[in-house]
Amino acid sequence: MSTLAIFGYGPGLGAGTAQHFGRNGFRIAVIGREPVERAAALRAEGIDAEPFVADVTDPAQVLDVVGRVEEKLGPIDIALHSAAADMSVRSATTIDVDLPSLELPIALKVYSPILLTRALLPAMIARGSGTLLFTSGASEEFLQPYLANVGVALGAQRAYVRQLAREVEGTGVYVGLFAIGSLIENSAVQSVIDANPDLVPAGLVLPRIGNAELGARLWRMYTERDTVEVEVGFAA
Repeated sequence: MSTLAIFGYGPGLGAGTAQHFGRNGFRIAVIGREPVERAAALRAEGIDAEPFVADVTDPAQVLDVVGRVEEKLGPIDIALHSAAADMSVRSATTIDVDLPSLELPIALKVYSPILLTRALLPAMIARGSGTLLFTSGASEEFLQPYLANVGVALGAQRAYVRQLAREVEGTGVYVGLFAIGSLIENSAVQSVIDANPDLVPAGLVLPRIGNAELGARLWRMYTERDTVEVEVGFAA
């Protein structure tokens, strides 16, 4: 059985992806700070899932959890890095962006993906197969001053993923970036925004997208493997 490891598993994108891949025969490694209940929910649906506790912004924990997953489940065939910051780390404006406001976004969307890649890619290249998927959002592509610090990190991540994808061409390893332009239903961020609507600038209406649709789109991305960047949920 092939293994999908979701780093930064949440109730939105993580759950939707795990459900879709799990129903297509994948074993799921649920990786995050509170993975036990998440994995139990998947098992209740008949999906083979195992929990692994880790903070994916901690370099030592990233390396440790990769080892624990592979020891228990075997090689990781697909790694999805879907960790994201909540609304509490946003900047007020681009002018307000400073070094402290960049620390968590950079740790989540630049350092952590690089650590994960370095931990998994050599073995994938040696096997001649494997998939590395990373998630992004709207603030890298569209001007959103209240998320400027996150946008800076996403821009750096995009540059890294695009370069990485080019360099692994011909190795059998697929690298992709999945950009989501809507608020994910059932996600932790949705819960925070619904409870604190003042976190979003007045007059701004955030479109929403279901996690089942995201799981299906990621499955298509994985099976077709014909493009590095896929966007979903962006306004036409």
